[in-house]
Amino acid sequence: MNLGIESEILEFKKSTSELTEGIISLSAMLNKHNEGTVYFGVKNNGDVVGQKDLNENTLRDISRKIAEGIKPQIIPSISLELIDDKTIIKVYAKGNNVPYSAFGKYYSRSFDEDRSLSPEMLKSLINREGEPDYIINKVSSNQNLTFKKLKELYLLNDIKINNDKFEENLGLFTNDNKYNYMAELLADKNDISIKVVTFAGKDKSVMLKRTEYGGKCLLLSVNNVLEYMESINETKVKVGGLQRIEEDYFDFNSFKEAWLNACVHTKWSEEIPPAVYIYDDRIEIVSNGGLPSALSKEDFFAGVSKPVNKKLLKIFSDLNYIDQTGHGIPLILKNYGKEAFYISEHTIIVSIPLNKKLLESAYTKNNYDDLNNSEITVLSLLKDKNNYTTGDLIRITNYSEPYINKIIRSLKDKKYIERVGANKNGHWKIL
Repeated sequence: MNLGIESEILEFKKSTSELTEGIISLSAMLNKHNEGTVYFGVKNNGDVVGQKDLNENTLRDISRKIAEGIKPQIIPSISLELIDDKTIIKVYAKGNNVPYSAFGKYYSRSFDEDRSLSPEMLKSLINREGEPDYIINKVSSNQNLTFKKLKELYLLNDIKINNDKFEENLGLFTNDNKYNYMAELLADKNDISIKVVTFAGKDKSVMLKRTEYGGKCLLLSVNNVLEYMESINETKVKVGGLQRIEEDYFDFNSFKEAWLNACVHTKWSEEIPPAVYIYDDRIEIVSNGGLPSALSKEDFFAGVSKPVNKKLLKIFSDLNYIDQTGHGIPLILKNYGKEAFYISEHTIIVSIPLNKKLLESAYTKNNYDDLNNSEITVLSLLKDKNNYTTGDLIRITNYSEPYINKIIRSLKDKKYIERVGANKNGHWKIL
């Protein structure tokens, strides 16, 4: 029997000895038409010859090789078909997450040929319909989702909603009418982890505190982080000679723009949420995926917007979380310059420096040249109120309990403080 001729969505391979070539063809067809079929056990002219040496591991080996070779990963349909008493293998795949690579390279289909893509052709492929909207096309692993909080946000912004069509109107379904990954991000409950981590010093060697804001509607988590960082900016103090002077630690508007951009424009295809890291000298906002494929660094710094998640951006915009004027990056550039940005193929990190004058004052030695900044801060607090408990110090400084205990021991060992009376009803004496 003859199966016809090869096409832009159909490829024949004589046997699985050509498995690598078949996988390349499959990726090329996905890039050109979002679907494709490869038969093993069929000659190039369409004649069925059958797949030899079939065993119980053959289909499993094909599946494993496809998983290793094609990125982003696909889940193909692999089956056996019997034609004229000859067994052939059919591999069918469908996917919209273009571009797909095969063994690290990109291909597209031209009739029955697989053509390697140059960087320019790859950009053209990606830009046919803009950056692929992964969170719209991927089916959520949880189909029991509710959106009470999201509806409340729309109503609080005086935006009328249609309860019956609410989820459909926002684009929370795939083409198969299942909740997509964006729905999971915006649901009342989810497994998305949003973290703010504080470190002691200027690197990640010692973690002081990790605060978790995930597990709920992404919009609420985003806002929780903003509120937390704003409270830090309001309550941080400059300490010089133990005199408390209220002063901002960083430009909150710059942080807000960087954080919202990270949440909206991160490539959720990596399924790694953006995060905030706080060090002694800076705040880092980390997003994954790098720049959109069609956006150069020059365009990025000029404030040109190429959204990765278009529908998510629209929801953020509808609810006044973000605007689309592109002023966020220029604002950060104005305040901190290009050195505030680290851009690689897979990551964007925005570093918001803490107030240099404040830090220099905090680290001023004076008569406390044997104390670090954290010890001076705690000493200042105890001078102002000598009955602060360990719990009070943890709450005010945001340091972890082990770190506070370490500071207390150090201050006692260096003869700056001593405990008077019992732990419960006593107080600290400044020496």
